[in-house]
Amino acid sequence: MKVYTVSQVNSYLKGIIENDLFLNDIYVEGEISNFKYHSNGSFYFKIKDDNSVISAVMYSNYVRNVKFMPEDGMKVVLRGSLSLYEKYGIYQLYAVTMQPAGKGALYLAFEQLKQRLSKAGVFDEKHKKPIPKFPSVVAVITSPTGAAVRDIINVISRRDPGVEIVVVPTLVQGESSADDIVRGISMVNRWGKADTIILGRGGGSIEDLWSFNEEKVARAIFNSKVPIISAVGHETDFTIADFISDLRAPTPSAAAELAVSETSNVKNTVKEKYNAITKKIESEIRLKYNSLYTAMHTRAMAGFEDRLSNTGNNIYNLHQRMDRSVENKLSSSGFKLKNALDNIENKSPLNILKKGYSLVYKDNTLVKSTEDVKKGDILRINVSDGNIKAKVE
Repeated sequence: MKVYTVSQVNSYLKGIIENDLFLNDIYVEGEISNFKYHSNGSFYFKIKDDNSVISAVMYSNYVRNVKFMPEDGMKVVLRGSLSLYEKYGIYQLYAVTMQPAGKGALYLAFEQLKQRLSKAGVFDEKHKKPIPKFPSVVAVITSPTGAAVRDIINVISRRDPGVEIVVVPTLVQGESSADDIVRGISMVNRWGKADTIILGRGGGSIEDLWSFNEEKVARAIFNSKVPIISAVGHETDFTIADFISDLRAPTPSAAAELAVSETSNVKNTVKEKYNAITKKIESEIRLKYNSLYTAMHTRAMAGFEDRLSNTGNNIYNLHQRMDRSVENKLSSSGFKLKNALDNIENKSPLNILKKGYSLVYKDNTLVKSTEDVKKGDILRINVSDGNIKAKVE
């Protein structure tokens, strides 16, 4: 009797499973449960039906190709191979692709991102920036060789030849196109001279338009300081870029019409306003002239010029009298001020001391009577040029 170790058994079974051509490339449909998105970038989950469960894993190098985020309860179709995980003796499915059952992966990814961004509130009208009515510069982010750029240029040039059009050549389809669109939006914002951005391309399948459904593009549009008009695809095509842009146009040509006002219409409007204002001003002038003419020829105006002249003479005479009165007042006040100053000077204690008088103080108090002192007190006698210390005997 030969005895085998557990590892030998598991290794043997692993070899059988891995050498089975049927199990090397297999499609399995089921419902996801116990889904975990590991920090290493891999998916770990179980796939089940009503009666059975299989453990499954999808490593990070395959995860990057999955356009949607798997969730518990989601039905998917997996392609991969079966093998045995020797450590625990369980077999599991190593998935290399994942597709939603019944719905396309891109459609599901579109709905997931749309729902997530909608919950975040980035589609709300309060975030929409107004589109300038009369821009000087319009930046067009699109393919330089597509029909969309020709349509935009033709429409803008026809509506207002004075608008400068700056084309930012951008990939609008393919693996690196989303990064290229983000770069174009960032470049226009750093440049800072464009009034409006038109972001667009012609129609196509959901795969063709997928760059405009990428979250990185949505965030670049939301963070743009320059207002953006989205013009992606045809009238029936909708992308995430349409929902998050400041204005959505059904086609690139329609975007050009929304971005620029037609010059002829503006000129007609200005001309009409000018004529209306001119007529209003002329009417007001005629009305005021008639009122003035009537007033000048009424009896109340007779002799008005003479009365005005007499009034001017009276004002001049009053002004002269006022000047003389002020001069007299100032002369009289100056004389009185001089007398007052002379009087103050004569009564100044310093001038009195100069005449031979003195002031006697005891403890800084002026002595006015013999009763204010007694024998032995120290006194200070102030004279005109100093003071004398004395003692009462």
